[in-house]
Amino acid sequence: MTPSAISHQIKGLESFLGIELFRRTKRKVVLTEAGETYLKPIKQIFQKLEQATADLKSAQHAGSLRLAVAPSFLTRWLMPRMERFQSRYPDIEIEIRSSMGFIDFSLGEIDMAVYFGNGEWSDVEAHYLRPIRLAPVCSPKMIKPDQPIKQPEDMRFYPLLHVSKRNDEWNDWLVQNDLDPKVFRRGLMFSSGSLTAGAAAQGLGIALADISLVTPEIDSGQLQVLFDKQLDTNRSFYLVFEKKRALTPAMAAFKEWIIEEMNDS
Repeated sequence: MTPSAISHQIKGLESFLGIELFRRTKRKVVLTEAGETYLKPIKQIFQKLEQATADLKSAQHAGSLRLAVAPSFLTRWLMPRMERFQSRYPDIEIEIRSSMGFIDFSLGEIDMAVYFGNGEWSDVEAHYLRPIRLAPVCSPKMIKPDQPIKQPEDMRFYPLLHVSKRNDEWNDWLVQNDLDPKVFRRGLMFSSGSLTAGAAAQGLGIALADISLVTPEIDSGQLQVLFDKQLDTNRSFYLVFEKKRALTPAMAAFKEWIIEEMNDS
C-alpha cells in the first residue's frame, strides 16, 4: 500500500474508534498512549492470522512443490540430479521455474527457491547448503604445446575470462596465490559465470568456475581443472522460503534431499 493509502486507513480507524491512536508532528508519527495499549493485544491477533494463513497455504500444496532457481544452477546442477529426487519421491509433483532475482513469496506462486549470497535476507528463512568456491578451468585444446600450463604463473600467456558483476574474482584468486594480476592478460567479459564457463569450453580463455556447476563439461573433456587452488567467494548456496511458513511434506522432502545432494557433491 502507498503511504497515502495507509494514512487514509489510519484516519478511518481513528474515526471508527473515536480515539486518536497516533500523534503527528512535522518529522514523524508516534503512537499515543491509547495506541500503545491497543497495539499489544492486536499484535498477537495479527501474528496468529499470519500463521493460520501460512498453514492453510502449506496444506493446499502438501503433495506438490513449486521451485525457483537461477538458470545456470538449474541446468548445470539441479536437472542432472532431479531423476534421483523423483525416484525417491514419485508422488511429489514438482514445478520448476527459472528466475534470476529474489522471489516475493507472499504472492503464493513459489514455495521454495535457491539463492546465492551471504544469507542475510531478512524476509525469508534461509538454510545454508554449501559455499561457492572457484577454480580455474579451460579447454584442453586451447593450451599450446610450446606454452604448457604447469604452474599458476603459466596462465599469463592466455586470456582470463571475467564476470562483469564479479570483476574482482580473478584479482583475488591471483593475489591469494602470490601472483601479480598486472602481468596477466585480460580476456572477454560476460554477464554470468555460466557464460564464462561456456566461453572457456570454446577455447576463448581461462574461467573461474564452481566445479560442481561444470561437471558435465569436465566429464566430457570439454573443460579441465588447471589447479585445485580454490577461491572462497564468501558467497554460498541457500535454500529459502517464506518466513514462518510451515513446511509441507513436499517442501520438507526437498529440503532434506538437496542438503544430502549438496553434501555428496
